[in-house]
Amino acid sequence: MTNTERFLSVLNFQKPDRLPITEWAWWWPLTLDRWHSEGLDPSIAPDQLQYHFGLDYMQRIWLPLTTKDCPKPPSHGAPIIYSEEDYEKIKPFLYPALDDSVPKIRAMKNLAGDHAAGEKVVWVSYDGFFWFARTLLGIENHLYAFYDEPELLHKINRDLCDYVLKNLPYIFGILKPEFFVWSEDMSYNNGPMLSEACFDEFILPYYKEVNAEIHKYGVKVIIDSDGDVSKMIPWLKRGLCDGILPLERQAGVDINKLQNDHPDFIYLGGFDKMTMPRGEEAMRAEFERLLPAMKHGGFIPGCDHQTPPGVSLENYEIYSRLLREYAIRACL
Repeated sequence: MTNTERFLSVLNFQKPDRLPITEWAWWWPLTLDRWHSEGLDPSIAPDQLQYHFGLDYMQRIWLPLTTKDCPKPPSHGAPIIYSEEDYEKIKPFLYPALDDSVPKIRAMKNLAGDHAAGEKVVWVSYDGFFWFARTLLGIENHLYAFYDEPELLHKINRDLCDYVLKNLPYIFGILKPEFFVWSEDMSYNNGPMLSEACFDEFILPYYKEVNAEIHKYGVKVIIDSDGDVSKMIPWLKRGLCDGILPLERQAGVDINKLQNDHPDFIYLGGFDKMTMPRGEEAMRAEFERLLPAMKHGGFIPGCDHQTPPGVSLENYEIYSRLLREYAIRACL
């Protein structure tokens, strides 16, 4: 099977020759700095490291919602805007036209040939209806806005919805990705950051509208959210979402329980990255924990977030070898 055939087989709950061997997100710069100090050739580009470690090629195209001239927050998580008036003022810097002047579009076009040949898995993502409003309003003000500025939240999300709907024909005319992702980070270690009522009012209608259109192209919709997403999965299913990643184990997420509760949902990630610094025995035990879920289908195992810099190059090479071993065992 080709890489794309294998990936789509899992997403459709079919049995491939083996599971995909992938990293859904490439490595932290500090992790690469460590590995370079331990002998990894620094001239190898991040995407080419996938081949170096024996992984299947997969690349994310995270499309922008702002131009390069958009005002920046004074600090991480701080506001860019405070009001509807501010939002209207910065709109010339939002929702950029997609053409060859956009680096991510050029990258997508460069991948199209290898993608069509089945060699490279590609996924496309946008900041979602929780993430983007938070970027504009800042972390704290965004959470207050569900109660204090509901009209502004709906205005932002309506504009975002219309923008993505307008762009889908152009994006999927370049290539049809294996899946589409809304980047959200709506949960933390104790569960969702918003109530189900707030989700239903401010997020759900826009998910339904855009996801229904994405499905017309035959593309699955995955949510990217850290933290404990267990409680949120029924909400996402009502929003026509098909799956979720990365299933952080430190937040208490258990892929086997999720599959038992929602066997028709797609899952990516789930491997406890905190086992990786502890060597082969600990990593093998973690793969044994995941093996029933891998056999079930609809699950592509990988790190439950990017590999942290506490992982040595030697241990990551062990992890890559074990990932291949269990990807084969899951399909025997």
